[in-house]
Parts: sequence; structure tokens; C-alpha cells
Amino acid sequence: MDKPWNNRAWFLVIPVFVLVAFSAIIPLMTVVNYSVQDIFGPGQAFWVGTEWFEKVLHDERLHDALVRQILFSLAVLAIEIPLGILVALSMPADKGWRTSLVLVLLALPLLIPWNVVGTIWQIFGRADIGLGGAAIRALGIDYNYTGNPRDAWLTVLVMDVWHWTSLVALLCYAGLRAIPPAYYQAAKIDGASRWAVFRHIELPKMRGVLIIAVLLRFMDSFMIYTEPFVLTGGGPGNATTFLSQYLTRMAVGQFDLGVAAAFSLIYFLIVLLFSYVFYTFITTVGTGDRS
Repeated sequence: MDKPWNNRAWFLVIPVFVLVAFSAIIPLMTVVNYSVQDIFGPGQAFWVGTEWFEKVLHDERLHDALVRQILFSLAVLAIEIPLGILVALSMPADKGWRTSLVLVLLALPLLIPWNVVGTIWQIFGRADIGLGGAAIRALGIDYNYTGNPRDAWLTVLVMDVWHWTSLVALLCYAGLRAIPPAYYQAAKIDGASRWAVFRHIELPKMRGVLIIAVLLRFMDSFMIYTEPFVLTGGGPGNATTFLSQYLTRMAVGQFDLGVAAAFSLIYFLIVLLFSYVFYTFITTVGTGDRS
């Protein structure tokens, strides 16, 4: 006898749909609406089609900010992913107090708010009152993140590495602890080297957490705003003006809502595209390794 179909369970899903609609869909539709209209005031909107998108795509300052953003995100991934793996491999494998202490110390940078991180490094990097800036100057290096574009860009990069490498390390550590001890015992019996253990056991088993780490760090670094805004304000010049700061200037500073809305949609599509490329590449490489 067939059981009667009960649709009342769908009522439990309705709050989720309502929450998603108010937090994501409705704001997104508002941005789409602004991106194809010229807003002069309440009730004064004129259809412009793709004019704002064309204006954004032909903006050379946007092109420079996009290149700067891509280079920054790639540098973040190139440093934080290997460094996080190395830190995770160096952490104690037992469950004693040393492991707990290391986990707490690693988690500390992640607990600091983004604006506080920018303030800390703003003070730390100054040569007159900051320990880091004074130490670099003492080595005979002419360091000034407020006046030198290269120093400013490197300071933002080092700040991000300090802030977020712990996340990669904690994810990789969780992946390493999930490996059964039998794998290591078999490798020891076969006389496998340390590199062979990492290459054929640890790295494949960490593939899942590495996918999460790469996607999280890419998306977050590609949308970075607060830390460089507090540290350098986007300067000197436009050396640390990333896409998010460029968008904020356009929307809040110039109050150019139509262009800013079009830029927001392009920004969203860029992040989505790169995330899809990274995910596809990592999963494809991982599948190829197993075959």
C-alpha cells in the first residue's frame, strides 16, 4: 500500500526561501535594475540599456585595478597555500597540550577584526613608531609604505599572509588528521621517503580541504577592502586600490549608482568565473592523480 504524500514539510522550507529572497535575490534584482537605468531621483529613472556596462568595460582605471587585483590574489594563493600546508605538516600530531596550544595560537589572527588588522599593520609598519618599520630601516633598507608604491603593495600582501595563512593551515591540519594511521604504517613498511608519503598519501587526502582553502582565499582576497583601506587608503597613488575600493569610490564617493551597479555585476561574474576555473582545475588534477 502506497503511503500518502504529505506536502506539509515544504512549510519548513518557506522561511529559508524568504530569508534568501531578502538577503540575496531582492538586493541583486535592485542592482540589476540600477545597472540598466539612469536614476535622477525618486520616480525619475530612464532606460539606458547596456550603456553603463560599456562605460565600465572601457574604463582604463578599472583595467588597471583588475590587473592589480588578479596579481594580488595570485600572489596570495602562491604564498598562503604552500605555507599553510608546511605549517600543518609541522604541527604536532598527538592530542596533548602542545597541539591545543598551537591551534589556539594559529587561530588568534583569525579572531582579529579586519579594520583592527589594518590599524595594527599601519602602526607596525611605520619607521618612527612601529617595530617592523624601524627594524627594516635598521637593516639599511629604505622602507616607506606611505610613499613607495612597491612597499605599500608588499605590505598589504604580507599583512594578508599574516592574517589568513592560519586558515589554510587549520584546514590542512584537519585533512591530515583524517588520514588513517594504516596508510603511514604501510608506507613505513614499504620504506617510502618523506616526500613519497606527502606526494602519494597526504596531498591526495588533503585535496578536499585544499579546494575549500583555495576557493575561500581567492574569493576573500579578490574582494579585499577593509585592510588596505585602513592601512594605505588605496595609495600611494593607486598602488593598493583594488576593485572593491574602486567600486566604493564610484558608488559612495561619486554617487554614480548606475555605473556602480553595472560594475558590481561585472565584479560578481569575474569572481564566479575565476572560482569556477580554480575549482575545475583542482578537481581535474586530483582525478588525474588517482587515475
